[in-house]
Amino acid sequence: MRLLLISNSTMAGEPYLEYPKNEIADFLGDASMDILFIPYAAVTFSYDEYEKKVNERFAEFGQKVTGIHHFIDPLEAVREADAIVVGGGNTWHLVRAMRDNKLIDAIAAKVKSGTPYVGWSAGSNVACPTIRTTNDMPVVDPKGFDVFNLVPFQINPHYIDANPDGHAGETREQRIEEFIELNSGTYVLGLREGTMLRLEGHKLSLIGAHPARIFFKGKEPFEIEPGGDMSFLMG
Repeated sequence: MRLLLISNSTMAGEPYLEYPKNEIADFLGDASMDILFIPYAAVTFSYDEYEKKVNERFAEFGQKVTGIHHFIDPLEAVREADAIVVGGGNTWHLVRAMRDNKLIDAIAAKVKSGTPYVGWSAGSNVACPTIRTTNDMPVVDPKGFDVFNLVPFQINPHYIDANPDGHAGETREQRIEEFIELNSGTYVLGLREGTMLRLEGHKLSLIGAHPARIFFKGKEPFEIEPGGDMSFLMG
């Protein structure tokens, strides 16, 4: 498989998809591709607006996406795609729309057959076995938590160590510790903003400016530095 799983689309003070654009360009290559875009994580803006926003960035490296909402037969669109891109937003809404359109198994099979996959935020969440480590509020019933299962571990995008001053709630780490307590045997990767994972075949690498934090029941959380080989997570 070929995967590029990005923590977040935008760094504070930067334009949309600015920091990952060179990695996306390198991952997709120079040849023009029929790239299928899944915009279903959008809630407060239209799918057309989302598609336009992504295309403004992708045009900088000679690529273009087409939103799946334009196709009469979404399953055929998946089968014919040269690459699949899944944007961020609300993970629950994304999964519900994909499930309603019977796309989850189809996209998973397509990517497992070798079609390149790019996802950011919610698009990274759905590459995991389930969406149970998303940060998003469950605004709709997704009719099940299982998703693409492209990687055997869970990702927590936008991972942050600190708790805001004056906030008495649980930290992100405490929430993840709750997950691993009830799901022993599953790794959770805290993917900090400004970082991404690239899978080429069996090699999984961390790209970006920050380490990733790894959680597993019975072990102290530990860090993997950028450039580090994380292939052990692929089991």
